[in-house]
Amino acid sequence: MAEKEVILTPQGLKKLEDELEHLKSVKRREVAERIKVAIGYGDISENSEYEDAKNEQAFIEGRIITLEKLLRNARIINNDDVDTNTVSVGSIVTLKDLEFGDLVEYNIVGTAESDPLMNKISNESPVGRAILGKQRGANVDVVVPAGVIQYQIIDIKK
Repeated sequence: MAEKEVILTPQGLKKLEDELEHLKSVKRREVAERIKVAIGYGDISENSEYEDAKNEQAFIEGRIITLEKLLRNARIINNDDVDTNTVSVGSIVTLKDLEFGDLVEYNIVGTAESDPLMNKISNESPVGRAILGKQRGANVDVVVPAGVIQYQIIDIKK
């Protein structure tokens, strides 16, 4: 089965590469040292420090595998490729809520780097899917669990 393509901005790529490097060079060493110290306490069958360190080691190794897979399947969206006439991954889009008049700005990114708290939404999210391919001035309906939200695309930039 083919692995799913991961869409990243250059900033998202750097963030994932930095995290991978930190896990491999710093966190692996730290957890190995914790395991070594815990083994020094004697019987590991009832050693909570050892168990905790082994669990952290498993989490770190799992995250390393995940990051390597994401990076292996990455397609980078360069800022030069972003069209300011149409919403695409890499666009920064200003939307107006047609019911309340509120303005919100979203950066459309791939799933791997979405962070709703930082207004980075995935191209696969309900809002992302609804506005992809649309142009400035377009009205869009976004189906969400609470119903339908209507937005107007006010601005598209890089």
